[in-house]
Amino acid sequence: MIEAQGLTKRYGGKTAVSDLTFDVRPGIVTGFLGPNGAGKSTTMRMIVGLDTPSAGTVTVNGKPYAEHRAPLREVGALLEARSIHTGRSARNHLLALAATTGIPVRRVDEVLELVGLAEVAGKRVRGFSLGMGQRLGIASALLGDPHTLVLDEPVNGLDPEGILWIRTLLRSLAAEGRTVFVSSHLMSEMALTAEQVIIIGKGRLLADVDVSEVITGSSRNVVKVRTPKAAELRELLARPAVTIASSAADRLEVTGLSSDEIGTAALEHGIPVFELTPVLASLEEAFMELTRDSVEFGITAPAMESVESAGGQR
Repeated sequence: MIEAQGLTKRYGGKTAVSDLTFDVRPGIVTGFLGPNGAGKSTTMRMIVGLDTPSAGTVTVNGKPYAEHRAPLREVGALLEARSIHTGRSARNHLLALAATTGIPVRRVDEVLELVGLAEVAGKRVRGFSLGMGQRLGIASALLGDPHTLVLDEPVNGLDPEGILWIRTLLRSLAAEGRTVFVSSHLMSEMALTAEQVIIIGKGRLLADVDVSEVITGSSRNVVKVRTPKAAELRELLARPAVTIASSAADRLEVTGLSSDEIGTAALEHGIPVFELTPVLASLEEAFMELTRDSVEFGITAPAMESVESAGGQR
């Protein structure tokens, strides 16, 4: 269990994290989401004692990270996979970590096998690809067989097979009752991996809910309706909080009402309905909607006419 209470971090006049309070429970994968500059990495650094909070507290299994006698056995962290001595081999890197906490050599070989690096264990890290370095960072986090994992962008640099592997691994570790806290910019992957999400923006908590709640709460959810009496149904459903668009003479797209509400209204007024299909927003769409006012580095797409004009002047 990770417990944060009023967690705050200031750097001079800038507040990177502001009064964050949340719990990360064991037994599920919890996703940690937010735009660039939202404070995710700073929060994770405070969890593992690399940054000291300006205010508030954060504990792992009831204690601050620094108070655990053998932190590697308690918390496995991946914050910067490339922060490894590049002159060492993968195996020597893990052996050095293991020696600090009395972890047996056999565990080093176990994690190298687990992350798929057994065949290159003797190679120097400077020759590793980004994905291989990421696997070594994950091996480092798993070395102490910890009950809690804190992983910042663990799928960065992995190929599709590697992404599937880390997804399966994280879910299996959570199923064993471990606490798994993972950040990622890949919303589609988070939708497949996480059950709970903590979303922050500009250092503040925006949501701490089930993934399904983020999606069902989005205003981008639409119900597609097909009926020969589309105009009549449109008039029946019209109200201030409801948006209705027509994609064809017999088709409506309704936002602001559930399929149950639409179906019940049509039944009560004798309107036949041949299709009633709810189309939920993706996690990415729901995330973009939730964080649209918290993006620090926004971009504006150029007008198409300007792009075409520029292209014609080359």
